[in-house]
Amino acid sequence: MTPELKGFLLLAAIKVVVGFGGLLLAVALVTWLERRQAGFHQDRLGPNRVGPKGLFQPIADGIKNFIKEELVPADADKFLFLIAPALVFTPALLLFAVIPFAAPLPVSFDFELPVVGRFVHDGVMPMMVADLPVGLLFVLAISSIGVYGIVLAGWASNSKYSFLGGLRSSAQMVSYEVALGLSVISVFILAGDVTLSGIVENQQQKLWYVFPLALGFALFVVSALAETNRLPFDLPEAESELVFGYHTEYSAMKFAMFFLGEYAALITMAALMATLFFGGWDIPFTTWDESEPSLLKTALTFGAFATKTVFFVFMYIWIRWSLPRFRYDQLMALGWKVLLPAALSYLMLLSGAIWALEQLGIEQGPLYGFILCIVNLPAIYALFWVIDSGRLVFGQRLQRRTMN
Repeated sequence: MTPELKGFLLLAAIKVVVGFGGLLLAVALVTWLERRQAGFHQDRLGPNRVGPKGLFQPIADGIKNFIKEELVPADADKFLFLIAPALVFTPALLLFAVIPFAAPLPVSFDFELPVVGRFVHDGVMPMMVADLPVGLLFVLAISSIGVYGIVLAGWASNSKYSFLGGLRSSAQMVSYEVALGLSVISVFILAGDVTLSGIVENQQQKLWYVFPLALGFALFVVSALAETNRLPFDLPEAESELVFGYHTEYSAMKFAMFFLGEYAALITMAALMATLFFGGWDIPFTTWDESEPSLLKTALTFGAFATKTVFFVFMYIWIRWSLPRFRYDQLMALGWKVLLPAALSYLMLLSGAIWALEQLGIEQGPLYGFILCIVNLPAIYALFWVIDSGRLVFGQRLQRRTMN
């Protein structure tokens, strides 16, 4: 093994440890943040005993889950019952592997080897665990695997309540994965690239996609809420209706892995929002981050990426403690009757607008983004002020008038 290859393997191992280890640490901190924010919404303190402001409470919870007794129902399918938590937790970790979380890091060697040369080239290494050429397609593929763990957890438990929770989850996630994928296609169309590093670079040089793709961003936010089973889309759990949903029969660390997977998916979706629509690690209002690679640049761009991700995590937690849960028929109607037609219509509108701009010879830039923003306005009005009013989908206002 050559010294260069040894150096590459060492740096790759460091990225894996830092990336996945940092994600697991972030999951623990987000559980603390959620409980503190829930306390704020409910006019109570939240965790405040273990460590300063209860900061060590996730550690205490982890120790408790490790030493609790593991229970397996007598009639359960033991193999599927044991692997289901891992099938929920693992995809959330794999998704984070293709997200660039900082500017490329300069390294002290440059070499060209098959496969390896693509990951370390011209003396810099991309700050992501795996710089795949189909990064965003990988995200869409792996995100769909998480539903298998939830369905298997409900099936293997041999419990009717757990099984109903698993079926709900499969129907919900299939419904909203379609809208999620269609909202991401708008990014493909504008960027002309499926690699996440290429999408970040395109936004860094031109403009953030949240402005020209405002409706696509809104569709992504709603679909990601449903994909991560967060309120108001937490019907797979629905503790008030199905005891505690698909993980009713789980205990100890297997039970905790479902929540670790949920929070890891939450962080990953927040990181995807920052990457796809808010420039990723790009630092706003400056061109300094377009300079030559350096350790300082890598550190500061990581800070910018982390700030954007934390903001979206905070937003999702705020939504959870502010909105009530949907009825199941409302949840499915929103996915199939509103988001799917809206996403398809938006893609046609966006494609036509981009074709017209190309015919006029307008290149991507401030004017290009401004025109696409104007194109988004009527679509946003139609979705949030006409369709969402209840007149076209649920007919609630008509029903109330009839009853009166």
